[in-house]
Amino acid sequence: MEPITIYKGRAAALNRKNVDTDQIIPKQFLKRIERSGFGEFLFYNWRFDEEGYERPDFELNQPQNRDTSILIAGENFGCGSSREHAPWSLKDYGFDIVIAPSYADIFKSNCMKNGMVPIALSQEQVQYLMERVSAPDYELTIDLPNQTVVDGQGFEASFEIHPYWKEMLVKGWDEISITLQYDEKITAYEKQKDALSSV
Repeated sequence: MEPITIYKGRAAALNRKNVDTDQIIPKQFLKRIERSGFGEFLFYNWRFDEEGYERPDFELNQPQNRDTSILIAGENFGCGSSREHAPWSLKDYGFDIVIAPSYADIFKSNCMKNGMVPIALSQEQVQYLMERVSAPDYELTIDLPNQTVVDGQGFEASFEIHPYWKEMLVKGWDEISITLQYDEKITAYEKQKDALSSV
C-alpha cells in the first residue's frame, strides 16, 4: 500500500446519513474475487438510472465533484453488512480519505486495512466542510503524523487515530508487511526447529 503522510486533495460532499455498504457497493457486484475494478460500481444505484445513464442530480456526477480524492459524508457512514468490498470500491474509484462524524466500526477497520484514512470530525466541522468544498480550487490537507485537517483558509481540526493504524498507514504497511518485519526471526526459528527435529 502507498504510505500516507501529508495528503492534499480536492473533496466531494455526500450529504447523506446512514449510508450503508449495500449503497456503497450493491450486492450484485460482489461476484468478483479480485480487489480491483469495483470503482465503476461505487454508489451504482445512485449514480446511474435503470438504463445505465448517469443521474445528473447525484453528487459525484456533478462537474465540481469529479476527480476528487476526499469524500465528506454524513454520520454513521459504512453501516450495514461488513463487506470489505465497500472500501475496495471507494479506493478503486479514487478516494483515499473519508471524513464523517462517525462510522460503523467494521467499515472503519476495513478502510484502514486497505490503505484508506477514515477521519471522524464533529458534526459542525463536517457541515462546514460540506458547505466549502464546492468553492473553486478548494483543497484540504491531511497531516496524518500530526493528525490534523486544514484548508489553508483558517479551518483546522484535529482527529484521533489508534497508534497502530497510524503507523500502518504512514508506513504503507498491511498485515502481511507487519509479519515480514520479523522475517529474520521467523527464518532463524524455522532453521532451529529443523535442526532439532533432525537430531
